[in-house]
Amino acid sequence: MATAAITAGLERIPDQLGYLVISEDGVLASAGELENDEHTAGVMMQMVRTACRFRLPGSADPCFKRMSVILEDFVYTVTVSGQKVFVVKRQNNQHEPINV
Repeated sequence: MATAAITAGLERIPDQLGYLVISEDGVLASAGELENDEHTAGVMMQMVRTACRFRLPGSADPCFKRMSVILEDFVYTVTVSGQKVFVVKRQNNQHEPINV
């Protein structure tokens, strides 16, 4: 599969700082702040593997579809689709809670 087909749409995500497309074989595509970031790719894959261990007994559904890692300045959004893991680093535009 061509890299352009794998990454179609990732560059148009608002507030996106970079992305990774990962498979079990390694990084398939990367850009921005995550370009060639093998360390972050390894950490994200380990988080995906760990999260998949918590599958409900008897469930045929995939372990999860999306996971967010929220830090003070940015958010990693992880999406599992097929045999690929898509990681997008976005600016965290978290708003302060409204007290009523």
